Amino acid sequence: MSRKPKDGHPGETIVPPLVNVQPGPPAAAPLSAEAWLAAIVENSDDAIISKSVDGIITSWNKSAEQLFGFVASEAIDQPITIIVPPHLLEEEDTIISSIRAGERIEHFETVRRRKDGTLVDVSLTASPVRDKNGTIIGASKIVRDISERKRLVERQDLLLREMNHRVKNLFAVVNSLVSMREKTATSVSALADDLRGRIRALAAAHSLTMPATDSASQSSVLVSLFALIQAIFTAHQDKDNERIVVRGSDIQVSASALTSLAMLFHEFVTNSIKYGALSTIAGHIEVEIKNEDGLLLEWVEIGGPRIHMPAGPSGFGSRLERLTIESMNGSISRDWKPEGLSLALRIPSQSLLAK
Repeated sequence: MSRKPKDGHPGETIVPPLVNVQPGPPAAAPLSAEAWLAAIVENSDDAIISKSVDGIITSWNKSAEQLFGFVASEAIDQPITIIVPPHLLEEEDTIISSIRAGERIEHFETVRRRKDGTLVDVSLTASPVRDKNGTIIGASKIVRDISERKRLVERQDLLLREMNHRVKNLFAVVNSLVSMREKTATSVSALADDLRGRIRALAAAHSLTMPATDSASQSSVLVSLFALIQAIFTAHQDKDNERIVVRGSDIQVSASALTSLAMLFHEFVTNSIKYGALSTIAGHIEVEIKNEDGLLLEWVEIGGPRIHMPAGPSGFGSRLERLTIESMNGSISRDWKPEGLSLALRIPSQSLLAK
């Protein structure tokens, strides 16, 4: 028997179109709360450790393995003291006592020991673990490696103290320069020009220590003596860098020795500009650096005017030079040749490397 559908011709039976239905993947079974917690603990960037109230390790995640070097099979069922330095064992007793009393320990900074015996700075948080009846059965510890942060803080503190020391020294040097120079200056202009030149020399020496900010301490950084000479003399070079020629063996000096050496080299070049080879177009200077249990600097001026050994009392520059060399336990000798000055400066190694 046929029936007439609402849409269609009499006698027709309408068959719904076939639909190609592909079976999907089976739905994943939902994780239990315990499984979620286990996954979080295992994949945490922090070391997460649990222990009994007697201090026996009961769980040990991947980050704990990476931080301390013990794999889980080596750590579980062992006393927590395997990661505690001997001198801090009493500290662990105090932590256990706090846990038994139901107290939580927040971000306690201390030191722990790796499998290989090396020490690591850590921050730890310890919380009591209770059973369903509320009885404390152990503790959960979160341990974070803070050694890099501690190094950064220590380095920052060291750099700040070093900077404070250097600023005080520079102020003392400038104050000394003003006090000494004002007694011999013939005019305000002469005083200003002289001080500007010396401060520029100090600035050049100071700028060489700037790369030391990437080091643990500026005071431990060694700087090239050639680099200092170039910084002091660069304003007086010609385009071919032949007006002042430096040869020999480069020597590394400590950052703290730079100020004194900068003052000496500035004094040498200033005198040459005023009276020696650099006072003429054709004049030049040859500098030889030798490492002979310290610095031996040989300075020879060529092509300048005829010179004579100066007579009369020494000026400010000479006094400053003498005091600087004495402070470095060094010595200087000069040969006043008519064709140009020759000098030899000696500074012992211990003064060049002094912190």
